[in-house]
Amino acid sequence: MKKSIWTEQLYDFLNNEEDARSCKDIDENACQYTPKNYFLIMFSNTLTKLGDTLSNPKTVLTWVMSYVNAPVYLISFIVPIRESGSMLPQIVIASYIRTKERRKWVYVIGSILQSFSVMAIGMATLYTSGVKAGWLIITFLIVFSLSRGLCSVASKDVLGKTIPKKKRGKLKGYTVTVSGVLVLAAGLFLMYQARNGADVTFYSYTIFFASSMWLLSAIIYAFIEEFPGETSGGENAWKEAKARISIVKTDTSFRNFIIARSLLLCSALTAPFYVLLAQTYLGKEGYLLGLFILVNGLASIVSAPIWGRMADVSSKKVMFIASLIASTLGIVMVVLIASIPSLRNAFWLYPTAFFILGIAHSGVRLGRKTYIVDMAGGNKRTDYVSVSNTIIGFILLITGGISAAASVISTEGVILILSLLGVLGAYRSYRLPNVE
Repeated sequence: MKKSIWTEQLYDFLNNEEDARSCKDIDENACQYTPKNYFLIMFSNTLTKLGDTLSNPKTVLTWVMSYVNAPVYLISFIVPIRESGSMLPQIVIASYIRTKERRKWVYVIGSILQSFSVMAIGMATLYTSGVKAGWLIITFLIVFSLSRGLCSVASKDVLGKTIPKKKRGKLKGYTVTVSGVLVLAAGLFLMYQARNGADVTFYSYTIFFASSMWLLSAIIYAFIEEFPGETSGGENAWKEAKARISIVKTDTSFRNFIIARSLLLCSALTAPFYVLLAQTYLGKEGYLLGLFILVNGLASIVSAPIWGRMADVSSKKVMFIASLIASTLGIVMVVLIASIPSLRNAFWLYPTAFFILGIAHSGVRLGRKTYIVDMAGGNKRTDYVSVSNTIIGFILLITGGISAAASVISTEGVILILSLLGVLGAYRSYRLPNVE
């Protein structure tokens, strides 16, 4: 099959090192299709990231459930369910994926299921309300989250089989940048619409649009040139899962990565509390939703390419620096609000803090994803991804209770606790070995 010239030229431009044509850690047959696969993965992931933004539980889904008068106790479950539900079953999912020579089709199926699940959430938002709407949204969110688990394991394995080392971090960085531009536009549109009276119908159609992103992503991903890979295991998923979890005991480097990643959750878990602080001191005007989406997208545009290039040199350093930024920000915010009461009502404070947090969280995500892909090859990579995500899923369920605890202790107190854990996460990341 003849490769497209423009993809080769653009690939060389984006990866302008002397070894731009090297194919470290992938099969020789896959090497010739690297430029094509590079952009197919980029476009596919860009669409899903836009879909994620327009149905984000920390912002959009919280706003939507509030509009339909869903109970507060159900709203508090959406973040941990969405995140942990995609991680918990991955160790079993991996046993199935290991039997497949080509694993892109697992991603395609998972992406289609996510599209239908988000569409169902939009339907529940549009045609139901109250407790019924809340439970329907939670139910479809569980289906979405489980489907996301299929894509999470398969995508990392396909990335490792089709894109060489030293190129994966930049690919992720460029993907986040492109999607960040689209998110920026979405945030501006939401801000404009909110000032003109956005209602539940508008937010429902926003969710419908988000669902189409996963469907388009599945179509694009199907065109990736993936060659057959090694297969093993999968005869007994639970038996295989139990055996696989033992690598946490036997592999010291992997165990230390799990500990570091657990502590790095602070950058993700603190995000909704920054939104809550803004709502507490500035009010719950609809334009705030668009503003937070806007600054988060801008943070990705500014930081992702830098994080990506740094991750190809040392992904553990990216994890360390990004976590330290997120933790320092949280501590500084708590001190400022406590010591300077007049700042609490400063309009610029919360979007600025959310922007910095977005930069840090982008680095944490990109760093740890690049690190785990570079740690191992073949089926060992699938094991690492599935085991780590399953363990993190359990930890998320435990720490997810922080959302409920926010009604007992102050929001500032929650941010401070998570930030102190993040400092420890930065230290543990610094102690990890280099894998590049």
